[in-house]
Amino acid sequence: MISAKIITIGDELLIGQVIDTNSAWLAEKLNELGVEVKQRTAVGDDREMIFHALDTLLPDTRLVILTGGLGPTRDDITKKTLAEYFGMELTFHEETLRHITEIFNRLGREVNELNASQAWLPSGCIPLKNWYGTAPGMQFERNGVHYFSLPGVPYEMKALFENYIRPFVAEKLLPDTQILHAVFHTQGIPESILAKRIEAWELQLPPQIKLAYLPSAGAVRLRLTARGSKNEPLEELLKAEGEKLKQLLGVDLYAEGDEPLEKVIGQLLKSSGKTLALAESCTGGYIAHLITSVPGSSAYFMGGIVSYDYVAKEVTLGVHHSDILQYGAVSSQVVLQMAEGAKRVFGTDYALSASGIAGPDGGTDEKPVGTVWIGISTPHQTRAYLYRFGNDRMRNIRKTALAALDLLRRALTGASLDDIKSPDLKEIVVQNATHQNA
Repeated sequence: MISAKIITIGDELLIGQVIDTNSAWLAEKLNELGVEVKQRTAVGDDREMIFHALDTLLPDTRLVILTGGLGPTRDDITKKTLAEYFGMELTFHEETLRHITEIFNRLGREVNELNASQAWLPSGCIPLKNWYGTAPGMQFERNGVHYFSLPGVPYEMKALFENYIRPFVAEKLLPDTQILHAVFHTQGIPESILAKRIEAWELQLPPQIKLAYLPSAGAVRLRLTARGSKNEPLEELLKAEGEKLKQLLGVDLYAEGDEPLEKVIGQLLKSSGKTLALAESCTGGYIAHLITSVPGSSAYFMGGIVSYDYVAKEVTLGVHHSDILQYGAVSSQVVLQMAEGAKRVFGTDYALSASGIAGPDGGTDEKPVGTVWIGISTPHQTRAYLYRFGNDRMRNIRKTALAALDLLRRALTGASLDDIKSPDLKEIVVQNATHQNA
């Protein structure tokens, strides 16, 4: 592997005004290409700090990527600083000005002096056309190290990386290297439990294949990476090990590749001709957001109700007032009625419901923060599941949504709704469905 350094530039990064997501994204993509990021540095809009970051490279560094500081205002000094660092003059680049003018013409705006100044580039750099913005990227080379300066706007940076850096690394830096990836998605199983389950298989992996655990709230991605020369049969080797892993994961595997759970749900509903409704309380519509983020979801998603208040649960979903008083809104009795109410209101085949204490306050000794009941109503029965998540509000909302969608996935695939291995699951309540579609 060759090594790289990432330098992010901007005062806003150092004072916490903007969170640096660029370097994390770049590091992940470079790793996929077989480039090891050994240094990551954030500096302000300061000539001396940028110079120091460029000077302090490890001996095996072959690639340096800078992001930020390429805008038209006076605080954007990266371009001028790089020209000085590489001993170049700023020269006018006609093609960049034409590109800027075309963008402004489409927007019905005039190009002012500041906008036009972005066409002045270091004389010895290779300009990289920015299809999504006015600041071009720049490529430099010195003593066998290749430097790329990209805009800090994430979608502009990502496009330039894919258009220029990815092919450059593959063709120039690692021309004889073959790198393949396979990604497997699991839901509801903590990383440590998952690792124990597949430990024996992981220990026998061939040396060309490495396994990475990529956990997030409520889910763990497993990434297999096969790396070797182009004359090795890596594809067959990766496929064989992937099949072994799939057998070990069983029904807890919900997707391969980059498909999120909500897209998997959409495909299952669409292929089976089934429909879905939602009744959400603690998630505040987040499950509906995930479902509708998938293009074409109108074919199977009929609607949802955010029944945050007691009255909304009673009036729109038919939850019994006496049950709320006796058991509380966060209870199996309530989410069972919420799910059946949503299915009845929208006339769907399936419905999901959620009611819980997301936090940070509202918890009690009996029902602490992170207590969530999830309901699912199928054509045959309605079930409620009690989960105990953590203290973080946004993580609780995310975990609740994924747990609910995973229950629906299992129901749609005919998997057992009893065999849930999540340690967060504490109780299951089952009843025959009381509201059937006509």
